[in-house]
Amino acid sequence: MKLPFIGGAQTAPHRPKKTEPGLSHFRELPSRRRRAVALVCLTTCLCGILAAAVIQRRAAAVSGGTENWGLSFPKEGEPPVGPVSAEQLAEYDGLYLADPAKPVLYLTFDAGFENGNTAAILDALKAHKAPAVFFLVGNYIATQPDLVRRMVAEGHTVGNHTNTHPDMSRILDRAAFEKELKGLEAIYEETTGAPMKKLYRPPQGKYNRSNLKMAQDMGYKTVFWSLAYVDWYTDNQPTRQQALEKLLPRIHNGAILLLHATSSTNAAILDELLTSYEEMGYSFGDLAALLFPEG
Repeated sequence: MKLPFIGGAQTAPHRPKKTEPGLSHFRELPSRRRRAVALVCLTTCLCGILAAAVIQRRAAAVSGGTENWGLSFPKEGEPPVGPVSAEQLAEYDGLYLADPAKPVLYLTFDAGFENGNTAAILDALKAHKAPAVFFLVGNYIATQPDLVRRMVAEGHTVGNHTNTHPDMSRILDRAAFEKELKGLEAIYEETTGAPMKKLYRPPQGKYNRSNLKMAQDMGYKTVFWSLAYVDWYTDNQPTRQQALEKLLPRIHNGAILLLHATSSTNAAILDELLTSYEEMGYSFGDLAALLFPEG
């Protein structure tokens, strides 16, 4: 006999509730394993944050915002990482590193004024048959014509560091930008009787995409660097040991070195530094010839 239905809706038979591993499961782990898991999670998060920051910084640098050239060295003896990739710079005929497969170094010097050290620097370069690019400003060329002519006579290249050394990233007007570079070109040609090579280095390493594009439109190659150190404070110069500790371990194939010709330390150690590089198997290349093989 069928029994009558009594009460409300029928209910499904009771089953034990499953629980997913979560905080309670984590708490049940041994303390050593908990610490290891937490460390892995923290490391993963930090790597993600750093990667996002690098991507955001590079995007800002190429999108028009002011950017300061800076480097990080993940491993000594290998090329550093810049705020903009080599591929992004190449789109604007810019570079900070030459061929990383070849043990060739490229020497560059920045100088806004003469501090009594350039002659010794030229002597050391001559002794090692090492060509260099000297990025100069208008005041330097106007006040030191004999040194500039010596640079050229000994096979070096004078590059454009602008006429008055302003923050070029703040100059968005094309005419004003061109005035800085063309002004120096005119002083150089008047001093040497020859046109200036189209090598440009932004003062203080400050730049943006607009600058890179305007320099490119003028036929310039924008040259940053892959190795430098704090050598520009004339009243607080690094010691010989401090300089060599920065410049020797971080050297790498295809390096473009930035040294300041105003530095008394650089003048004192340059012969020793170049000798050390040669003993490490490096040779010195002509950056201007590399970038303008047609001459």
